[in-house]
Amino acid sequence: MEADVKVDNMSEDVNHLTLARSKRSDQEANQPNNKVLRRLAQNREAARKSRLRKKAYVQQLESSRIKLKQIEQELERVKQQGISINGHLGDHINGSGAAAFDMEYGRWVEEQNRQVRELRASLQAHLTDSELRILVDNAIAHYDELFRMKGAASKLDVFHLMSGMWKTPTERCFMWMGGFRPSELLKILTPQIEPLTEQQSFAVSSLKLSSQQAEDALSQGMEALQQSLVDTLAGGSLGAPNVANYMGQMAMAMGKLGMLESFVHQADNLRQQALQQMQRILTTRQAARGLLAMGDYFTRLRALSSLWAARPRE
Repeated sequence: MEADVKVDNMSEDVNHLTLARSKRSDQEANQPNNKVLRRLAQNREAARKSRLRKKAYVQQLESSRIKLKQIEQELERVKQQGISINGHLGDHINGSGAAAFDMEYGRWVEEQNRQVRELRASLQAHLTDSELRILVDNAIAHYDELFRMKGAASKLDVFHLMSGMWKTPTERCFMWMGGFRPSELLKILTPQIEPLTEQQSFAVSSLKLSSQQAEDALSQGMEALQQSLVDTLAGGSLGAPNVANYMGQMAMAMGKLGMLESFVHQADNLRQQALQQMQRILTTRQAARGLLAMGDYFTRLRALSSLWAARPRE
């Protein structure tokens, strides 16, 4: 009886041991399968992320291509509307522009020449001050008209005014912000209107000084604007341009270029004020002599340019 019990216990222990080994074998067999499943899941996730990155990259490339196409179209549009410097003509901008201003300025010069001849004849004929006053007022008004013309033209093509392509080459050598320097012109005119009273001499000297100071301030402002433009355009990487950065830089540069119109306007205001101040300081006859000298000076600059162009060349 005891032997049977022992045999049964031994048989049960063997069964338990066999079952435990079988479970352990199943777990060991399942472990590689779990690793493979985890690896497959990781691969699928990596592939999904890779597809998303590729899709985003393709979308960025397409967006960049569209932006570059827009830039090319804009550049082509600007090129077609640009002014041909060599021919000193070009397409009209907004229905007017540089070519229209050039023609208008040509008519202005013709009228100035006529007024200069009239002033010379009137001074030689010793007309009365009241008669000379009419001619002086007309000459000042004629310069006011030039400043009005330039103000309208600067809104359409400020670079044309700044370049001086509407003037002769010799005149361009002495240009400052689209015209003459008031302080330099006052130095030229002063000997032509002497003798001056002590009060007049002091007023003219003060006008020269204030004009010089204003010119220096405008020149410094222009230099600061140019440096700011250089810094803007040179910002970032020039070797590997980024479309978004490029567009941002161009937008900033365009905004700064818009300030050029303000500089030309301020310079013309300074020129206009100098002429008006001189008219108030001088007598009618002195003002007439000054305007005559001013007209002769610009005429000589234009004549010098023509003589230089016609000089013999070896």
